[in-house]
Amino acid sequence: THRTLVDISHRMRTGTLRMLEADGRVRREVYAEVPPRVEYRLTERGESLLPHIFGLVEWAETNKEAILSARAKG
Repeated sequence: THRTLVDISHRMRTGTLRMLEADGRVRREVYAEVPPRVEYRLTERGESLLPHIFGLVEWAETNKEAILSARAKG
């Protein structure tokens, strides 16, 4: 939710979500409620990215110590 993304400005978050929607990676659903509510969900195309993202996270975790050590030396 937007509450967990405190380091991202509203404008940046909105622009990124619009781009992801235009690319077909997320689907936006608006609920006619008071207050208005909007939900975003991954599409099939968006879900196809998950194995690659998880692979990148695994690589980062595996290499974290070496990366931090290299930064400390640099």
